[in-house]
Amino acid sequence: MRIRPILTPPQATRRNFLCCGSLLFAGLFGLNDSANAYTFRDGVRNPCSLEEALSPEARDLVAQSFADIDPSQYIDMHAHLLGNGDSGSGCHVNESLYSLWRPIEVLRRKAILGAGCVVEAAGDIDRQYVATLTRLIADFPTGAKLGLFAFDNAYDDRGKIDLAQSTFHVPDAYAKSTSTANAERFEWVASVHPYREDAIAAITDAQARGAIALKWLPSAMNIDWNDTRLKPLYAHLAKTRMPLIAHFGEEKAVPGAHRDEFLNPLHARVPLSHGVRLIVAHCASLGEATDLESTSKRGVPCFDLFARLMADRSYEGLLFADISAVFQDNRPASVWHRVLSEASWHSRLLQGSDYPLPGVWPLYNLHGLVTAGLIDAGTVPTLQAIRKRNVLLFEFVLKRQMSSRGTKFAKSVFETRRFIAAA
Repeated sequence: MRIRPILTPPQATRRNFLCCGSLLFAGLFGLNDSANAYTFRDGVRNPCSLEEALSPEARDLVAQSFADIDPSQYIDMHAHLLGNGDSGSGCHVNESLYSLWRPIEVLRRKAILGAGCVVEAAGDIDRQYVATLTRLIADFPTGAKLGLFAFDNAYDDRGKIDLAQSTFHVPDAYAKSTSTANAERFEWVASVHPYREDAIAAITDAQARGAIALKWLPSAMNIDWNDTRLKPLYAHLAKTRMPLIAHFGEEKAVPGAHRDEFLNPLHARVPLSHGVRLIVAHCASLGEATDLESTSKRGVPCFDLFARLMADRSYEGLLFADISAVFQDNRPASVWHRVLSEASWHSRLLQGSDYPLPGVWPLYNLHGLVTAGLIDAGTVPTLQAIRKRNVLLFEFVLKRQMSSRGTKFAKSVFETRRFIAAA
């Protein structure tokens, strides 16, 4: 069922959008204040220049980036499938994202859909979104794929669907059918809320239909890691080795149920203690959380708690992370350098783009990455040109150009099929 807006969506002009750009992106996505002068000078909106040809310099940089990678092993492990249900997909969007009384939510919706090159006034939003995804991944070498996320509703503590707290919903069936329609380019990731009475049956069915992983966003979906209802599900995931991709660290894009306490990285110890193969989304690289293992109970960076978990040798073979969003401007340079230079982590890191966020223009600050010493200033014009043509390709090439203290990401980070094959 699609939730329809109760009020007419406000029509933002380009001038209004530019005027409120700083508020939107600094507030909604937590940009570094010191970098905003650079971030906004390149614009605030994805130009979606999908028809423009890449320059010879850009084509050379793309080819160089794929030179030592087997495209058939490349799966982007973190890409969002979105829609409003206008195709009968079963997707829905919370009415708050259309309400005149919730201007920040309206701006959030416009930013995300604009990043995905969706023209709302034209309608046909489901089809537009998938058409753009198909076009973007087609620029990758044959064999490279996207893992498209389903996204379950929020549920209340009684195990009932809570539509009021569900920011959006993408059914498993739609993620599966979209993947099947372009099986050469798409895989799919299931999303099943663990409070559902049919949770294990639904996950088993998703596995049988080819889902490569399971996705949770605990704060938005209202998932308490310590709820006893999760124990049988943990046992099932451990037995089948189906990976669980879960968000830890501050969440900026999907408010949902607002249960931020469930995003503390130290809660990852619960599924890990049951033998679950866990992928920590974004390396838990944003925000702070209480150090539950310290008597002081002080707040510390979530990334530091993630690093503590990675240092625990008992989690080797179980604890992994994707590198989606890590190099956005709302992360500190210290995180950028640590993820790149910690070569011992690379065998446990997985490529992810967090699409459509690479199309939210101010989130990537190439000049800030130059200042931090991660990329060469001479590559910036070429990277900018690639981004205007294809934000997914840009996100990948950018990571291949980065280095910290002479260390680049190992090619295994991008050959993620090896991880899926272990399930």
